[in-house]
Amino acid sequence: MTSDTTSRRDAAAVPPIRDTAARRGSVFLSSHPRARLWLLLSAPLTWLVVVYIVALVALLITAFWKVDSFTGEIQIDWTLDNIVTVVTGSLYHVVTLRTLGVALAVTIIDIALALPIAFYMAKVASPRMQRILVIAVLMPLWASYLVKVYAWRSVLSGEGILQWVLNPFGIEGPGYGITATIMTLSYLWLPYVILPIYAGLERVPDSLIEASSDLGAKSWASIRHIVFPMILPAIIAGSIFSFCLSLGDYITVNIVGGASQMLGNLVYTNVGTANNLPLAAAVALIPIVIIFGYLFTVRRTGALDNL
Repeated sequence: MTSDTTSRRDAAAVPPIRDTAARRGSVFLSSHPRARLWLLLSAPLTWLVVVYIVALVALLITAFWKVDSFTGEIQIDWTLDNIVTVVTGSLYHVVTLRTLGVALAVTIIDIALALPIAFYMAKVASPRMQRILVIAVLMPLWASYLVKVYAWRSVLSGEGILQWVLNPFGIEGPGYGITATIMTLSYLWLPYVILPIYAGLERVPDSLIEASSDLGAKSWASIRHIVFPMILPAIIAGSIFSFCLSLGDYITVNIVGGASQMLGNLVYTNVGTANNLPLAAAVALIPIVIIFGYLFTVRRTGALDNL
């Protein structure tokens, strides 16, 4: 038996490959990586668009409706009354400025605290200590949001541990109010600021800092001219977390804010107590506009180009 005869028999034994729809789809996906990527992302993107974006748009559309003063039912009657009320009302001006001030204060405090902590973790600590510190930063995220806020309520109370520490010095504690809200929110969002800055500092080569030192630059000069420009996108990313989360928070100010109100409280009150969903949607437009304005400003600076 010749080798040609054997090869013909082997070829005849192998069944022919059928040109099915599944095979054509597999061949198409193997030669089009972008199509594979879009197919992979289609499910989560559909969920995001339908459940989040469409629901948010539907909510905001209600800002142009009104509530029947007699029955309390929402009427699909297009009007700008709610927008005019929010834009011209002095209460909304005061609460908006208060909310913006709290968000800015929390962001500045968190950045000021996160920079030295992240620098020590990335450039000073040993590998073992780095792992310990990362776990320590992440540990507060394992606890419930409400547990942490109520813990701060206990700390800030008139008979809490903070007042107990300050009593020998004759200092009165902050109690409940805007200061307590800023302190609590700064604690809550600090891990979200530390981690991006820590990741940014890890990408800064040690050789650049050493070269700067060898050329005679002092530590602050090296940080200002070399390290800071390279980690600015990471700082901006952390600030987005703390600023946006503080801007929309309403639970913390309810627990430790005393009689103070923020925009989230006005939205909650109009939805739950006043049963005025259109006005609540109009108030919700304020933080959305502020957040988009903040992101647009940050984008114009070019700080996000290297993220």
